[in-house]
Amino acid sequence: MILHGNQRGGAKDMALHLMKEENEHVDVHELCGFVSDNLMGAFQESYAISRGTKCKQHLFSLSINPSKDADIQKQDFVNAFDQAETRLGLVNQPRAIVFHDKHGSDGELRHHAHAVWCRIDTENMKAVQLSFTHKKLREVSRELHIQHDLKMPPGLIDSKDRSPKNYTLAEWQQCKHAEKDPKQVKSVFQDAWSMSDSKAAFANALEERGYILAQGRRGHIAVDYKGEKYAVSRYVGIKAKQVRARLGDSEGLPSIEQAQTKAAGQITERLTELRSEQHQQARAKQQYASKQYKRTQAAQAREVGKLREEQAKRTFEEEQIRAARIRRGLMGFLDRITGKRKRTETLNQLEATKTRERDHSETLDLQQKQESTLKIQQQKSKVAQSKHIETVHELENDIQQLRPPLEPSPTKEHKSYAAEQRERANRSRRPRNRDGPSPSR
Repeated sequence: MILHGNQRGGAKDMALHLMKEENEHVDVHELCGFVSDNLMGAFQESYAISRGTKCKQHLFSLSINPSKDADIQKQDFVNAFDQAETRLGLVNQPRAIVFHDKHGSDGELRHHAHAVWCRIDTENMKAVQLSFTHKKLREVSRELHIQHDLKMPPGLIDSKDRSPKNYTLAEWQQCKHAEKDPKQVKSVFQDAWSMSDSKAAFANALEERGYILAQGRRGHIAVDYKGEKYAVSRYVGIKAKQVRARLGDSEGLPSIEQAQTKAAGQITERLTELRSEQHQQARAKQQYASKQYKRTQAAQAREVGKLREEQAKRTFEEEQIRAARIRRGLMGFLDRITGKRKRTETLNQLEATKTRERDHSETLDLQQKQESTLKIQQQKSKVAQSKHIETVHELENDIQQLRPPLEPSPTKEHKSYAAEQRERANRSRRPRNRDGPSPSR
């Protein structure tokens, strides 16, 4: 039973659409809350009330089209509209229900129904707020398929619970730390039920979603990896006798402990795979970091070489300038006599000293910059590695918690002092030779 609903205006068009003569039969089954006794008058009445508000889409129209093999009676339609009305928050609003009989493309007569509500709350003179109508109607549709034991179409099956065999690391961590939503769990069970026609099929459908069908004290239950128990009838939303009618007796199913062990085993297998993936990613990142480190060192060596070449070129040019200040010949002789040469040489020495200090300072700055770059690169690599190590430890702890406790091995640490003394005494009493005592020398 698929439900289609939408908000709309156009009171006249809505009435004309519902009373179309192309239908073999039209039955105005209900007009409740309206003063008028016909569809046109009722919807015009809704429009007149809406004029006192800012609402333009004053009607909400809902249609139900069951499949051709579904045996749905008029009261079933009315009950479905009641469910939708409650879920949408339209209780006590004026409502009209119309039944249509119409020949389909295959020539068979089909039954479907429409319900139209007036959204205007006359006491407060405002429209009823309708939010997430598609989601709410989808939930009602799923419930109706379960109630009437109808096969749910694939488009309506949309389970949010992933198979534990396909968990990603993020999904597992989210699943582990978050509480399960009862509505979501119920949706999972209803999905599994709707696509199953036997005990084996239902058990397989549940197992794909992380639940193991088991034998409970009062019938069929399902168990997850934590050992939580879920009554099938309650979460599917049907009576226990309907569950027994399809699944048969619960005998032969695993016990609660066996089911939990199996469910935990599925998780353990996936966690082991995730742990291996984390190890591989850690090794890959370590190799990548090592290559990056070597590449950075090579780039830095080239940078140092380039700086040295630039400094040598600059030093040569500056030395040429300083050498040009020393005059030769007669002018040089005069510079010696006047003391100008000595002053020039002193200036050249000061400039040469500043040049060396500048080159040394540039070299130190470059070295510090390069060391800082390498240090940051190493820190990032360590942080990335530490995250993988923490994740691996977390997965290992989860695996250990999910595994059943092992019997302690009879190692020396588990033996009491008295037991060790008894074992030592027994060894001393054992004969050294099976053929008799060893001959005396």
